[in-house]
Amino acid sequence: MMALGQAARAGAEALRTATAEQRSAAIRAMAGELRAHAGEVLAANARDLASATRLPDRLMLDEPRLAAIADAVETIAGLPDPVGVEIARWERPNGLDIARVRTPIGVIGMIYEARPNVTADAAAICVRSGNAVILRPGSDCLGSARAIHAALARGLERAGLPASVVQIVPTADRAAVGALLSGLGGNLDLVIPRGGRSLVERVQAEARVPVLGHLEGICHTYVHAAADPAMAAAIVRNAKLRRTSICGSTETLLIDRAALPMLPVIAEALVGCELRGDGEAAAMVPMRLATEQDWRTEHLAPILNIRTVSDWREAASHIARYGTGHTEAIVTEERETAEAFLGQVDSAIVLWNASTQFADGGEFGFGAEIGIATGKLHARGPVGPEQLTSFKYVVRGDGQVRP
Repeated sequence: MMALGQAARAGAEALRTATAEQRSAAIRAMAGELRAHAGEVLAANARDLASATRLPDRLMLDEPRLAAIADAVETIAGLPDPVGVEIARWERPNGLDIARVRTPIGVIGMIYEARPNVTADAAAICVRSGNAVILRPGSDCLGSARAIHAALARGLERAGLPASVVQIVPTADRAAVGALLSGLGGNLDLVIPRGGRSLVERVQAEARVPVLGHLEGICHTYVHAAADPAMAAAIVRNAKLRRTSICGSTETLLIDRAALPMLPVIAEALVGCELRGDGEAAAMVPMRLATEQDWRTEHLAPILNIRTVSDWREAASHIARYGTGHTEAIVTEERETAEAFLGQVDSAIVLWNASTQFADGGEFGFGAEIGIATGKLHARGPVGPEQLTSFKYVVRGDGQVRP
């Protein structure tokens, strides 16, 4: 692990001094090698699936999904390169010219669970932002991740960059996580966990380097009294059932008491979804009564909680109590109410008349994402290349000395 850290630091230096065009060429080559070795990746994924015990949807790759991963990598190659971009510039009365300029963070440690796509997404985003990365996939997707990484490494070398720019921890031994969290002798600058609550909480508790947190997604969709019933049904269905295993899936539907007559229409659109609601919701549509724990649970399954509220303020209060700061949506035709909700709710992503499943870096135009940051410092929401940079001040003078 220490050797990985030392190699990553050297890789970060090579990447930082590369030109934007070289980084773009490397990412395009990574996408090309991923396509060229698709058969090897899919074979490795089939072996992972054969021994998987949980979340097979997140783990599963097929030809369309792998093609989409390669396309996302190629999209990242076309994004503006953030390294060296001038954020602000001003001149002081003494003639000093001061600029704030984006700069890479350095070496990123990425710890993730059964998400083989993260291997490619994280690698491409880190290369675009000038950072080296050490990938530590979970045991469920280790074979798939190693096959993807092998293709990415070939692309880097073909483009003239060292393979140490993107490295993978080759073992499922949990001690490797502890080594990463220690900072690898000062060679790691930032750790990003992407997975369930237990993983994120362990990283946040044990890390001796900064952590960019991605907590679970207990997301809410609020249907206001002025919502269009057909729109509400379509949005709630998509927000819950498009893919139930992703962090942007709605877990709780909040519905105005005055909008309860819409609930049968919404429920009809949720065929195959188990509903758990409060007494008022259950009086409108037969369903199991929700427990206190249901409001606090990221189901990651076709299960939807339903709670009746009096207005948007009560909806916001519920979100503040039970939410994880991820993604919340309001469905309404009233602009004033929508703007009040968007301004009041303090989550990383808030939407009006749109599905919470848009909580995704690709949908935001980032090509892909390393995760959805639910904290409030450094980065928030989808983390793309720009969010993986820091900045420095470049000061230009003509002989000034401080009195």
